[in-house]
Amino acid sequence: MRPPRLHHRLLFAALIVQLGVTMLAWDLVSPLLQALLSRRRGSAVGRAGISWVFRSFIASAQALGMMRVDSGALDALCDEPGGLIVAANHPSMLDAVILTARLPRGVCVMKAELMRNVFLGAGARLARYICNDSPRALIRDAAATLREGGQLVLFPEGTRTVSGPIDPFRPGITRIAQLAQVPIQTVIIETDSPYLRKGWPLLRVPPVPIVVRARLGERFMPDADHRATLARLEAYFAAELRS
Repeated sequence: MRPPRLHHRLLFAALIVQLGVTMLAWDLVSPLLQALLSRRRGSAVGRAGISWVFRSFIASAQALGMMRVDSGALDALCDEPGGLIVAANHPSMLDAVILTARLPRGVCVMKAELMRNVFLGAGARLARYICNDSPRALIRDAAATLREGGQLVLFPEGTRTVSGPIDPFRPGITRIAQLAQVPIQTVIIETDSPYLRKGWPLLRVPPVPIVVRARLGERFMPDADHRATLARLEAYFAAELRS
């Protein structure tokens, strides 16, 4: 990575504008699609639409030399039948963008205020993303989504990593897997970039290029003792990120 120069700042601004425009356009179309399509069809279209928005952003960033993203391994998950929890570590806010771009069936868990955001709210509601304002409702809705064949994108830390290599996991993920009887596919995200880590604002230009790798890790099957599974999952991520 190298410090950004003037042309990097201009390219960065162009990418932010592209992302904002495409997200806003999709958000304006989403209420119409929600009115016209069935719940099941609307959910599928909504998830694929958000995936396309993020995939286009990453493609532009790579074409301009601002990012290098190695996430092709996630394509192996796209055609898997049935529900699946995709669990990743969470170094930055880019993680959700990168995972969702590669997973057109992906369902994210979002903060309540983002569900009302002008750039993302309507699209998230069309996609039937899950609000995290109630832990009990989150677990119930997540299990229902998985039984319907969705791929739930979760960050077990609950927020971006503060003290590496990983912060303590929250217990919901293995409880959801137990209720829905679906496996947890781990994804290891590796990056040296400070961009959008805790405390880094969206519009602050980072050193370039931003280099991110997302690779598939082990798969954990649901278990009656979901707390023990959580401990194994956390230990696995810690070991992988220290190696």
